[in-house]
Amino acid sequence: MFSGIGATGMILLVLIALLLFGPNKLPELGRAFGRTLREFKAGARDIMDEPTDKSKDRIEATRTDDIKSDNKRLPE
Repeated sequence: MFSGIGATGMILLVLIALLLFGPNKLPELGRAFGRTLREFKAGARDIMDEPTDKSKDRIEATRTDDIKSDNKRLPE
């Protein structure tokens, strides 16, 4: 991601951020950025894991079959 930026470039970016936002605001910005990334990853994962309509029908049919088979069991 930052392959073109060396150590001096990173230090310069940190100093500029420190001057712009101040030392008290930087931890809050970092936490907010981390939460944003975490929520984005979770949302993307939900979209990727969402089953299609055909697989939803198969899942529902399997659940219905499981419920029917549970009713046929004798009580212990």
